[in-house]
Parts: sequence; structure tokens; C-alpha cells
Amino acid sequence: MSSEERAAALDMESDDRLGRRVELIISRVLRTGVMASLVLIVVGTLLTFLHHPGYASSPSDLARLTQPGAAVPHTLRGVATGVLALRGQSIVAAGLLLLMLTPVIRVAVSIVAFMVQRDRVYVAITSVVLLLLLLSFALGRSAV
Repeated sequence: MSSEERAAALDMESDDRLGRRVELIISRVLRTGVMASLVLIVVGTLLTFLHHPGYASSPSDLARLTQPGAAVPHTLRGVATGVLALRGQSIVAAGLLLLMLTPVIRVAVSIVAFMVQRDRVYVAITSVVLLLLLLSFALGRSAV
């Protein structure tokens, strides 16, 4: 095996290791985001029912919680304020926001990985995907 072939084989092995590390990081991002959002949603639900035990026993109270326009925060500031005040609905909303943010973080991590691999085509494609995700959030926010 010539020195050029050995160098090429080492480069391929290095690329494979980098690819596996990137896949592990992305996997951890997705698992952590989903698990953290699940914990927030469960904790928020428990706090809601602890603060308002009537929701568990009174159909009319529960209907008030689940009807459109209920006491669920509709802004990031409202969610943050509610989380600091330990309001269950705000904590559930924070969990849902984290669940929505998880794939966005995954795309951002992918961009960094492609930059490290010097793959300009995938950096460009993934950047467009991230831009479209962010644009959809901005347009969805303005439609509310």
C-alpha cells in the first residue's frame, strides 16, 4: 500500500469517526429535547391539577381549562412569567415550545457538522432548511 493510499484510508477513517460523532451529537440533541419537553409537560400538568383540584372532579371546571382562549399564555414573555410563577399551563406551554425547538436545534447542529466536514453544498441546503423553519415560525406568529 502506497503512502497516498494509506493517507486516503486514514482520511476516510477520520471522516467516518467524525460522522459517527456528529450522529451521536444529533441523537443526543433529539433525545434530550424530547425527554426534557416530556418532563416539562408532565410537571406542568401535575402542577395544574395540584393548584386546581377541581379540574379532576368537576367537568365544568375542566371544560374551562380546555376551551379555546383558556388561561394558557400566548407569548414568550407570558410563558416565561408563568414558568417563574410555577403556573402549570405555562410550564406545559414551555414543554411544547421546547418540543418544537428541538428539530430546529438539530438542523443548526447539522449545519455546524457540515461546516466542519467542509461540505459546502450541504451547508447551503441545510441553511435554507433552517431559514425556512425560522420563517415559518415568524409567519405563524404574525398570523396569530
